[in-house]
Amino acid sequence: MSCVTIKYLARRLGISPSTVSRSLRNHPGISRATKEKVAALAEQCNYQPNLVAQSLQTRKTNTIGVIVPEIRHDFFSSAVSGIEQVSHEAGFTIMVSQTQETYEREVMNTRTMVSHRVGGLILSLSRETILFDHLTTAMKQGIPVVLFDRVTDEIPVSKVVVDDFEGARTAVEHLIRRGYRRIAHLAGPAYVSISRNRLAGYRRALEENRRLFDPQLVVPGGFQEKDGWAGMATLMSLPEPPDAIFAVNDPVAVGVFTWLKKAGLAIPEHMALVGFSNNPISALIDPPLTTVEQPALDLGRMAARLLLEQLKQKDPYPAVPVTKVLKTRLIVRKST
Repeated sequence: MSCVTIKYLARRLGISPSTVSRSLRNHPGISRATKEKVAALAEQCNYQPNLVAQSLQTRKTNTIGVIVPEIRHDFFSSAVSGIEQVSHEAGFTIMVSQTQETYEREVMNTRTMVSHRVGGLILSLSRETILFDHLTTAMKQGIPVVLFDRVTDEIPVSKVVVDDFEGARTAVEHLIRRGYRRIAHLAGPAYVSISRNRLAGYRRALEENRRLFDPQLVVPGGFQEKDGWAGMATLMSLPEPPDAIFAVNDPVAVGVFTWLKKAGLAIPEHMALVGFSNNPISALIDPPLTTVEQPALDLGRMAARLLLEQLKQKDPYPAVPVTKVLKTRLIVRKST
């Protein structure tokens, strides 16, 4: 970026910095001749506006930063669509980046958006994120932050989640009612909010139905197909393998599905399978996947509405952060 400043242009032209600034912004109170002189010198000197300085003066932009773990799966792409819909209606554009599930990229993306002085930030945390200094730094600079789906209680921000606990409890209870005895859970990372809540729902369903919790039947992993494949290899090596699987999300369930097909095991005759998310692929595989529907589009819309409400306020941080919890729905298909 050029080190040429408005003050430098003003000295060269013998006019005030404010006149240069207004000329560059095409202010109607500045004469055409002055605007042309300023524009010519700015181009000659390769002047680049300082976006951060401009944003610090206005204290806002019409851009909202959106940071998600990944967008190749339908859940996050649908949530981003919901954010974009609401933001567009309010006259805002969105800037989207993905962390690829790494804390390092989440920090880098956050800092980049802060440097461009986005009006606000909407995030779903990466699987590695356990520190939040990058977000508190943004908040100290007056940039409101809203979290969705994967959230934390470590920082005082508003958030939008689905009822992961109840969704998981309902899914496992469904398997119990279908007569399955050894129900395993392919869990996500223990420190991620959705992982903890879905594991808690799994355990509650067992408890309510007087089933003993067997820690061998819970295999922690990640959120991708490869984690479902790896988790199945672990579970099927047990002396007494499970007869049903509750996966932390649909991509993990698809990994399980692929492993079972390769092993020649029929679904649900040899192994029942339930996912979580209701990604479009869950209805297309054969047999179609029983899953817990979480309203990704509505999740994104609600996150955007919360952020826009904060942007309207003089103080962008409410005294008591708001938490919105959206309901899930069990969709029963032929995998159970």
